[in-house]
Amino acid sequence: MQANIQTDDIDARIISALSQDGRRSYADVGAEVGLSTAAVHERVKKMLDKGVIRRFSISVEPERVGLSFTAFVAIRNDGGIHCRDVAPRLRAMPEVEELHSVAGEYDFLAKIRTTHPRALEDVLYQIKAIEGVARTTSTVVLNTEFEDRPLDLGWLARNPQAPAAT
Repeated sequence: MQANIQTDDIDARIISALSQDGRRSYADVGAEVGLSTAAVHERVKKMLDKGVIRRFSISVEPERVGLSFTAFVAIRNDGGIHCRDVAPRLRAMPEVEELHSVAGEYDFLAKIRTTHPRALEDVLYQIKAIEGVARTTSTVVLNTEFEDRPLDLGWLARNPQAPAAT
């Protein structure tokens, strides 16, 4: 596990601002956090170099591109092969939007987006055909209250119980 990177309040505010809109200009972010454009640029560059900021991306409304059906699928390994050998096969499936290794009864939790329930059924057959998969349990999403929530690191500074970054 990689150690936490020390970030200060200004870095946290820059991250929060860019999490809300990654296309904001550094001048705009600088005006919000009280830094020059060049200073924001340098801080962002350092955070990219250290891996604090992984990438800049866009957020697409799934229903607008035909992906109106979402399910969370818990996946259990049969123990025949290691979970680490199953994960790349799941990553290769375009319908698997997220994959998390979890503790408990199951080994993975996958977020899957498809066009309709029948397409989910097809994906489940593909998952069950992967060597090492013992079983799946699906939870169908009826409505999404929110997702792609912008990262606001301000709560860390306000929470005295939060562990300090090192």
